[in-house]
Amino acid sequence: MTALIDDFVAPPCAGDIEVLYQDDALLLINKPSGLLSLSGKNPLNLDSVHHRLVQQFPNALLPHRLDFGTSGLMVVALNKGVAVDLNRQFQLRNVTKTYEAVLAGHVSVDEGEIALPIAKDPANFPKMKICAVSGKAAISHFKVIARQTGPDATRVLFSPLTGRTHQLRIHSAGFGHPILGCDLYGTAESHRMADRLLLHAATLEFDHPVTGERMQGKTHCPF
Repeated sequence: MTALIDDFVAPPCAGDIEVLYQDDALLLINKPSGLLSLSGKNPLNLDSVHHRLVQQFPNALLPHRLDFGTSGLMVVALNKGVAVDLNRQFQLRNVTKTYEAVLAGHVSVDEGEIALPIAKDPANFPKMKICAVSGKAAISHFKVIARQTGPDATRVLFSPLTGRTHQLRIHSAGFGHPILGCDLYGTAESHRMADRLLLHAATLEFDHPVTGERMQGKTHCPF
């Protein structure tokens, strides 16, 4: 079997990681667009959220990741026990997230749900695909924030109920409104309409693994 090769080389990212909250157990950070969450196998892709953070926090672990082009909130564990607890919360869907995005065209309804199963697409790595046979259940709720004209676009707030790879990007394209700036699932026109992926992790809620307190993080959308 031929090994899948990811020949993507990330351009340098001048954006900084903003630490929004810090204690002995975890960090809440605001990730810039254009920065990998984890360093890639290609040595040219060493720069990442994890690579930068371990310089100051040697035990930093990422139970939560964002795509290269996505900006916004991430929770970082500062020891293995906290990472295990946060992973469990993600699996049990105890973590709630919202994302702000700008989609191509005018979405005709004010809110709705996209339920399209997602599977790996070995023939088009690193892309995923919608597949009723091999796909895993994936559900995304959306609510329209605003519509604009010239060119037509719709700003929405996504609330994903599942956490599949590329879920919001592929769901947006799957119902006919790709996220602006998306290189994998957009059209040539929607890709050209923005100089970055217009997807931002706006809010994040989870139970603090040590105190049990419900944590609520929020960041301003930069686009």
